[in-house]
Parts: sequence; structure tokens; C-alpha cells
Amino acid sequence: MNQVTGEQFISAMSAVGAGIAMIAGVGPGIGQGYAAGQAAAAVGRNPGAKSDVTTTMLLGQAVAETTGLYGFAVAIILMFVKPFKGSY
Repeated sequence: MNQVTGEQFISAMSAVGAGIAMIAGVGPGIGQGYAAGQAAAAVGRNPGAKSDVTTTMLLGQAVAETTGLYGFAVAIILMFVKPFKGSY
């Protein structure tokens, strides 16, 4: 029977954690799609406000996207940075 070493266990849990961190990209994707749809509807109702609606939508999407980027950064760190290597 093979024993799992500490290094193997940490590598496996880092991969699991990275996968869970990437779930953070689901929320911004849904939110940005909803915001774009609502902006398109708003421009359809009032074409004269296109620049204001577009500016507000893009600002909101930029703020929403930070959540996905933070999740991606955490996943990259978990996959490629091994802080416990050699300490077990």
C-alpha cells in the first residue's frame, strides 16, 4: 500500500483549492451578462442616453470583474507557489 507524502498531499490540496477559487469566475460572468442585457434594453428605450448607459455599464462590469480576477490570482498562486516545500 502506497503512502501519500506531505508534499503530494499539499500539491493535491493546492489543485483542489485552485479549482474552487476558479468558481469565483461564475458570478462575474452571470452579472456582466445581465448588466449588458439591461444596458441594451435601456438604450433601446432611450437611444439618446447611449453614452451615459454605456459608460455606467462598463464601469460596473470593471468593478464586477475584479472578483473573477482575484479568484484567478489565488488559483495561480496555489498552483505555482509552494510555500511549504521542504518544511515537512
